Amino acid sequence: MSGVPVAMESEDVAAPGPSLDSEDQQERIQARRLRITARIEAKRREALGEDPGSIMERKETPRRSYKQMDDSRQRLSKLVNDGTQLVTNIQVAADARETQRRAEEEELRRLRVEKIDNEAKSSFEKFEEISKKWLLSGEKAIPQELWAVLNSQQQQCGQLIEDKNVLIGELQQELKRKDDQYVKDLKKQSEDISLLIERMEEQVRSLSKTYRQELLQIEKVFEQERRDLLSKNQKKWEQGMQQRRDMELESLMNRMRKVEEYEQQLQQLRVQDGEEYNIIKIKLETDVQILQQQLQQMKATYQLNQEKLEYNYQVLKKRDEENTITKSQQKRKITRLQDVLNNLKIKLEKQIKQYREENQALSDDFKRIVEQYRELQKKLRHFAAVDAKKFHDIWVMNEEEMKQLVQKALEVDHIIHEQQLGLPWTSPDLWFMDNVGPLVVKPKEQKAARALAQEVMRDSGGSGRTVTSGNLESSHPSSPPFSPRTVKQILEVLCDESGFLIENKLEQLLSPLEKDERSLIRLDAIFGALQIEVEDDVYKLVDFFLKYQKQQERPLQDEEGSPAPHPTDLIHPNDVLRALRAFTMELHHQREKPHMRQTGAEERDSSEDGAYWSTAAQVIPQSRLKVWDALESAMEKYYDVLTSRSQLISETSALRQQNTELRMLLHQYLNSKINAELEIPPTHILQVDTAHA
Repeated sequence: MSGVPVAMESEDVAAPGPSLDSEDQQERIQARRLRITARIEAKRREALGEDPGSIMERKETPRRSYKQMDDSRQRLSKLVNDGTQLVTNIQVAADARETQRRAEEEELRRLRVEKIDNEAKSSFEKFEEISKKWLLSGEKAIPQELWAVLNSQQQQCGQLIEDKNVLIGELQQELKRKDDQYVKDLKKQSEDISLLIERMEEQVRSLSKTYRQELLQIEKVFEQERRDLLSKNQKKWEQGMQQRRDMELESLMNRMRKVEEYEQQLQQLRVQDGEEYNIIKIKLETDVQILQQQLQQMKATYQLNQEKLEYNYQVLKKRDEENTITKSQQKRKITRLQDVLNNLKIKLEKQIKQYREENQALSDDFKRIVEQYRELQKKLRHFAAVDAKKFHDIWVMNEEEMKQLVQKALEVDHIIHEQQLGLPWTSPDLWFMDNVGPLVVKPKEQKAARALAQEVMRDSGGSGRTVTSGNLESSHPSSPPFSPRTVKQILEVLCDESGFLIENKLEQLLSPLEKDERSLIRLDAIFGALQIEVEDDVYKLVDFFLKYQKQQERPLQDEEGSPAPHPTDLIHPNDVLRALRAFTMELHHQREKPHMRQTGAEERDSSEDGAYWSTAAQVIPQSRLKVWDALESAMEKYYDVLTSRSQLISETSALRQQNTELRMLLHQYLNSKINAELEIPPTHILQVDTAHA
């Protein structure tokens, strides 16, 4: 067998037997492996420069080893399938018996509950009759009549007790029959297990024998292929060796040249390594000394810890002796407490009698308080109506003021856009302007429970997110509180474990349908029995099951210290009935609360009030408010510029007035008669300056 890998590398041939379209999983796996091997071999031959045409010619001849392995695999697969069917027949029969037993147990339980209910009703009627006669006995004045009544009461009480004893005897007989049936079931289970083990051992022996035979056949075929391939590859080997000798000779000459260079480099490295060796040696010797010191310290610590442990052992031994003494003292204390308990029971009987008298007095007080409570309810309804009217008036008043402010703001925004900015103005959505009075929120329509179950059960993919249980008292949000995968798993477990809620006739009619259709019809029947109508009830059921499973797992983790379960284990099938019973009681209690509550003023949903007033307050968006601020800043700057221009105009007017006055003075000065009398008149100086200029 050592030559098989060499033969497989030397020749790349593929058997046409395994197919990717085969129904056998092992055959498809083998076909994919052969295809991958062929691709790798083709790349290797292409890298070596071989001709792909020669590879195709050699692939035309199938290998006998592949054919032998395919035949062996098919025979072994058939043998394994037959053996598995033979072994699982026992389990199928056991499951059928268990199903029948559960159906019979359910019928017996129903009859037993019916019998107990009937007996309880009859006992209650007899007890009522006896109680009524006790009241009539007080009216009897003649002793003989009183004795006759007492004798009749005693007989009726004895008959009532006898009926109870007969029912107890019947239940005990049924319990004994159950014990006998349990022993028979254990015996039958032991016989099935023995038969199962016998068949499994027979299958193991048969498979071992068949595997050995097929392995011998495959080895023979591989040996024959190995001999053929060795003879073919021997010739290729000799040719390759000749080429290798030539290449090695050339490589040897190159190596000799490099050896001389390497010897020179080695000499230099020896000198350098010698110096480094001395440095490392000194460092290691220092580390050894440090480690020896640490070892001595550890030995001292070990000795100290050993002495501490011996001391702790002696202390624990002493505490154990003290605990033994404490146990004996506690036993004596329990005896004393038992006496105290008996005395307390006697005292309790006296207090019960006293409490009965107090209860009667409290009942009278309760009736009086109920009447006062009804009067208080009437006043509360009156005040609630007054408050509602006042709230409506204040709302309308504030709403009118808000609408006026909004209208003014829109007019200002309109003027700013068209007159100041020169932009087209569009009116925003003013849906809140049509509203008058407090908002009325319409309840959201919910999906039917059957529609939700149909949508979840036909969703094959589901969601992989982990869902935690939340508060489902209010209507669920737009997105579901649980993933479809979680809801589907809970509904499947409920469908499997709640078969007692479905009639037997319906089960017979569902047998020819597909699995999904059967599950949907079963869930419809279960929802009808549990009064689950809308999707909120389904989510409440899922949330209750998840919380119930966590409550069941928490004591086990505290007692056993077991790890947390896998997230997919939502609820154990054995806990479904208990959880379903608890959920039904809680759902019934929740639905009774609105009927028990006194009718008062209708509570108003104020969840949309904040959004309503916020919409009115934000009728001018933030972007437009920024435009207003920018416009205000620009107008202030424009005002400053105009103010500056006004000041400059005033200064210019004053300068013009001064200039006019100066011109007039200059004209008077030049035209004065005194200038003609001067030797150098000012006009001549002005002309000279003008000429130089």
